[in-house]
Amino acid sequence: MAEARATFGPVVLLGLAGSGFAAVAGHREMLSIPEATVTAAGGLAPSVQERSVEFPLAGALALVALAAWGVLLVTRGVVRRVAAGLALLSAAGILVVVVVGGFVQDQDATGDLATRLGLNLETVDVERTAWLWVALGCSLAALVAAGAALRLVPAWPEMGSRYDAPTVGSGAATAGSAAAVGQDSVEQSNLDLWKSLDEGRDPTDDPTDG
Repeated sequence: MAEARATFGPVVLLGLAGSGFAAVAGHREMLSIPEATVTAAGGLAPSVQERSVEFPLAGALALVALAAWGVLLVTRGVVRRVAAGLALLSAAGILVVVVVGGFVQDQDATGDLATRLGLNLETVDVERTAWLWVALGCSLAALVAAGAALRLVPAWPEMGSRYDAPTVGSGAATAGSAAAVGQDSVEQSNLDLWKSLDEGRDPTDDPTDG
């Protein structure tokens, strides 16, 4: 149990870092045609955005994973397990998008880029940018962290109930407790009054007089 609780910080940090960097990488160029290839074919030097492909779906899924980690930090019980599962599914989705887009359908992306730039597809070479490898590594890290969270979350420390918003029921219970304390005080005061009368003392006398 203690070993499982000790994993809370490292796993959460890994999940947040992996999801966060994947969100950044998802909105950067993943596949790109070198500028030299375009200019050699007689075209004008295009901007990086014009000769590259992004995977915005990977970035969107990474933001979902980040939100799931945020929910996991402030919830308990079943909701926490659901958040861990959502983080796992989102990380898996990022990995699928990056692998399919960057390694399986990269030729389709190359064809789209060549058409956009007016180039002959046979003379075009597409490059996998550093951001693609960042997204790939971060999605793997986020996937591992989310899987560990789903398995270990029952043993992790939880935010105390004192941080919960007060409810009507808890307010009524507090009022009931205060009323009970007040009633006890009244009963004790009456008991002291009768005890003083039995002892022959006037309970209305000020004990500081005289």
